[in-house]
Amino acid sequence: MNLLITGGAGFIGSNLVRLVAKQPEVRKIVNFDCLTYAGHLENLTGVEHPGYVFEKADLRDKYAVIRVVKQHDITHVMHLAAESHVDRSISGPGDFIQTNIVGTFHLLEACRDHWQGREGVKFHHVSTDEVYGSLGETGLFTETTSYAPNSPYSASKASSDMLVRAYHHTYGLPAVITNCSNNYGPYQFPEKLIPVVIQSILSRKAIPVYGDGLNVRDWLYVGDHVEALWLVLNQGRSGETYNIGGLNEKANLHLVELICDLVDEIKPSLGGGSRSLITFVKDRPGHDRRYAIDASKIERELGWQPAHTFESGIRETVAWYLNNIAWAAAVTGKIMA
Repeated sequence: MNLLITGGAGFIGSNLVRLVAKQPEVRKIVNFDCLTYAGHLENLTGVEHPGYVFEKADLRDKYAVIRVVKQHDITHVMHLAAESHVDRSISGPGDFIQTNIVGTFHLLEACRDHWQGREGVKFHHVSTDEVYGSLGETGLFTETTSYAPNSPYSASKASSDMLVRAYHHTYGLPAVITNCSNNYGPYQFPEKLIPVVIQSILSRKAIPVYGDGLNVRDWLYVGDHVEALWLVLNQGRSGETYNIGGLNEKANLHLVELICDLVDEIKPSLGGGSRSLITFVKDRPGHDRRYAIDASKIERELGWQPAHTFESGIRETVAWYLNNIAWAAAVTGKIMA
């Protein structure tokens, strides 16, 4: 297996590279990343594999994509690279269209050309539950839920999902799609909710909570997610979609309160009382009320279940950030506006 991982210096991507580097059947790991503000080689410190190669390149450059696929004779793709922050997509949607849609098109075209008549290849497109839109108080997203994206980010991911589906059905490209719930864990860039809360507590600054704080998300530990991704690449049926969820629905406010309590417990030297930092701010436009994934298909067909409970995963995550303050300072110092 000559495996191309796009976005391998990002949050989920770097955790995936760490997992794949331990797999004996992988001859080559090509980490394709353009190192935007959310991609950092610091995320890969300590990774060792005899066939590991880093390619600093941009999906928007079709000639760079073609070169990498051909030069490294790529046989498998795990496509994670994407602009992914909803707030940024609201203020600047152009980058999301170019990277998430056009970039995916370039990668599909490069693989279609290189894999003509070839067997034993596969394209795994990693997506999000946000493509399904918003749920009410009940119900779950399944693989057959209609797409109803509500932000430029989710619309761009829905578009890239449809491209992958079309390339499978039109050209016979061996492809699978996974849609995951909110990830958390080590190496998440400190603009997302959980690291933002921890950073705010450490600096004793206000913790911003959108609206009434009762928007609900299904939380998935990143280590469990990458295990599922690897399983789908190897055993998932081409043409299929698999939803990956953590079975952990939490309202944002309740999650923030839990993190406050954990930091106060683990690091009492801060003085406690972190819940007093919670500050409600104006809700963001198009803020989906609830996401929740039905992950029964991947459990039924591939035998996957998350290994972490939410309680064990969030405690492990908070402890990791508290023990890696230098990492957070290094990556946040590289933010590009």
